Amino acid sequence: MGDRLVRLRLELEESFTYTPGQHCVLRLRAEDGYTAQRSYSIASDPADPLLELMVECLPGGEVSGHLHDEARVGDAFELRGPIGGWFTWTGDVRAVCLTGGTGVVPVVSMLRYARRVGATDRLRVCAVGRTRPELPYADELLASGALVALTRENLGERVAAPPYPSEMEPLVAGVERAYVCGSVGFASYAVRLLGEVGVPADAIRVEQFGATG
Repeated sequence: MGDRLVRLRLELEESFTYTPGQHCVLRLRAEDGYTAQRSYSIASDPADPLLELMVECLPGGEVSGHLHDEARVGDAFELRGPIGGWFTWTGDVRAVCLTGGTGVVPVVSMLRYARRVGATDRLRVCAVGRTRPELPYADELLASGALVALTRENLGERVAAPPYPSEMEPLVAGVERAYVCGSVGFASYAVRLLGEVGVPADAIRVEQFGATG
C-alpha cells in the first residue's frame, strides 16, 4: 500500500455494527496509563467479520507512527464507535463520490457494500491521488470501474491532471446525492467542481480532515 500507508485488519471482541461511511476512534494506551487517540474511517464492508482501517503515517503523527512502525499481530487496541450518521450510504439513493487521497477509505466501504448487495449501479466514484502507489486501494478502485485521476503521473492514456468537468459530467448525471471526502483544501476544490457540473449544493455531503485526521 506504499511506504506511508498501513492497512489494519482488526478482530473485534464485541459486535460492532456500522454503516458504510462511518468512522471510529482508535485509542492507544501505554503501560503508565498515557493514552492517545485518532479517528479513522472504516474501509470494510459491514458484513466483514474483521474491521479494516487504512492509516496514513503522518510526519510527527503519534498514533499513525505507532501503527505504521510498531504495531504487530496480536496487539490490542481500544475502539470507540461507530461515529457519524450523515456521511453514510446504504444504496437508498443514486450517488457520486469525489474523494482525494485517504479520503477514499469510507468510499471503499460503500463500494464493497454495493458489490455485496448488488447496488453497484447506484454508486459512481472519482478518486483523486498524486500517484498510483500513494492512492489507497487504487487497484480495487480501478477494478470497480471508478474514475481514478492521478495528478503527478499518467495512468494508461490519461495524462496526469485533476478530473476534468467533462469526465465528471457522466458520473453526476441522474444522481441524487454527492459525497466529498478529503483534506480541507481538496474538499473546497471538489465542492466547486461538483457545482460546475450541476450538482446542487444541498445534495453534497462533505467529510474533511486535517493533519491529525
